[in-house]
Amino acid sequence: MENKDVYLFSVLNVKVNQMATSSIPHSIKYRSKESFIRIVSLSFFLLSFCFQSSSGQGSEHRSKHPNILICITDDQSWIHTSFAGEKAISTLAFDWVASEGLYFSNAFSASPSSSPSRGAMITGQEMWRLGEAAQLFSAVPKELEALSFPLLLEKKGYFTGFTQKGWAPNNFHQYGWDHNPFGFIYNLQELQAPTHGIVSNNYARNFKLFLDLCSEDEPFLFWFGSSEPHRPFEVNSGASLGADIEQVVVPGFLPDVPEVRGDVADYLGEIKWVDQQLLQMIATLEEKELLDNTIIIVTSDNGMAFPSAKNNLYEYGIHMPLAIYWKEGIKNGGRVIDDLVSLTDIAPTLLEIGEAKVPNEMTGKSLMKIFNSSKSGKIEKGRRYVFAGKERHTLCREGDVGYPQRSVRDYQYLFIRNYEPDRWPAGSPDTPSIHGFLYGDIDESPSKSYLKLNSYDPKVKPFFDKAMAKRPAEELYDIIKDPACLQNLADNPEYAGVKKKLTGVLDKYLVKTADPRALTGESLWDQFPYHFNK
Repeated sequence: MENKDVYLFSVLNVKVNQMATSSIPHSIKYRSKESFIRIVSLSFFLLSFCFQSSSGQGSEHRSKHPNILICITDDQSWIHTSFAGEKAISTLAFDWVASEGLYFSNAFSASPSSSPSRGAMITGQEMWRLGEAAQLFSAVPKELEALSFPLLLEKKGYFTGFTQKGWAPNNFHQYGWDHNPFGFIYNLQELQAPTHGIVSNNYARNFKLFLDLCSEDEPFLFWFGSSEPHRPFEVNSGASLGADIEQVVVPGFLPDVPEVRGDVADYLGEIKWVDQQLLQMIATLEEKELLDNTIIIVTSDNGMAFPSAKNNLYEYGIHMPLAIYWKEGIKNGGRVIDDLVSLTDIAPTLLEIGEAKVPNEMTGKSLMKIFNSSKSGKIEKGRRYVFAGKERHTLCREGDVGYPQRSVRDYQYLFIRNYEPDRWPAGSPDTPSIHGFLYGDIDESPSKSYLKLNSYDPKVKPFFDKAMAKRPAEELYDIIKDPACLQNLADNPEYAGVKKKLTGVLDKYLVKTADPRALTGESLWDQFPYHFNK
């Protein structure tokens, strides 16, 4: 924000705090008095732009189809927004989108690895249907052009663009793509980054530049792909970014020690930084009189970059934040949706809204029935399961092979199949990765270093083993009782019926969606080249 905007916002926040009473609406789960104050504060903040802007400054930008702004953070688990109950930071923009639109409490990524997750979201199908693009640092098959929703919307007249990280990290030149499917990249506007872990991209100003180039009679699609909270973080930067380390809750799969607690605070600080950039983008939409006719989608690609989270099919690896605002197209905003949804559902939803044909290859399901409902909770009876998968993430095992997995999640249980249980799930303990470190499928961090240095300690060893040790072929977790996925129930006879049901559901779905592993029992992905420039 500009200094004057910071001052304005602080003044409004004081006023709202004075106005707040103990009578808070209960129509939205997770909403506390504090989050209610934040949401009302943002309403004042956006309203202030209307008062500051003369009628000549705002443009009556109207198009037949709604505009689209997608904010996708890099490595963020679902629980880390103040709307979902996080107390160490406030995510004012996310809270406003969720409060005024829809909050999806059960949204899931198709993969816990960034590139295949983004590819699945962009093409609206499961990651094992992406061919070579189901792995990190892959070349993207040319035929996926016909399934990429940004390109399909571009053909319907949408003005497209993105900033920072689009469908990445990938090689689009190998098979002759003209460009990243989101079109031109807007990275010209820079700022002084507040920490060494944050890039110098001025996301909000690059979005404004994009809008300035968009004509008033065409709808736009802008992809805000932040680099945060991807590692590395500047150590002890959390406090300077607004994270309260005393309020940090360390996930159950990590030890609650100062090194880890500080690491989580640094991660949360970067989430708040991205949220502040989104806040400015929302204000720009309001200033230009575009907000009412713009769909705003806020989510992430995969879970937090910590041991036992990112690059794992555990809850903290695939359960995503998701909030969607669309004043003119969502009935009864302010609802919490408990349906199981996949990020692959976004592509067919946006194509339907943009009146573009939804390709038959898409396995995702449109969210329009949920948009058009007036109810909260579970709406569509057919949404009983979500699926995810992983192939090779990085080169960190002998032979450059991956750690292939598939999973199915219902409302209570998560079942995971590990196809190669003899391999090291986090990378080999004695084979350096292409990035130069051991256990290479886990990003280097203070948390990882603590587990490695203290693995001999009987209090720490269970956390180390959870992240790094070999795993059985099958895993089953009761997510309601055990969201940290610590107690494997796969061999517990009391849960034999649950496991049988979920294995049957998974097998049937993998065949239906033509997973090569289910059809032939063979892997394609260990042989594909890895396009990484060291």
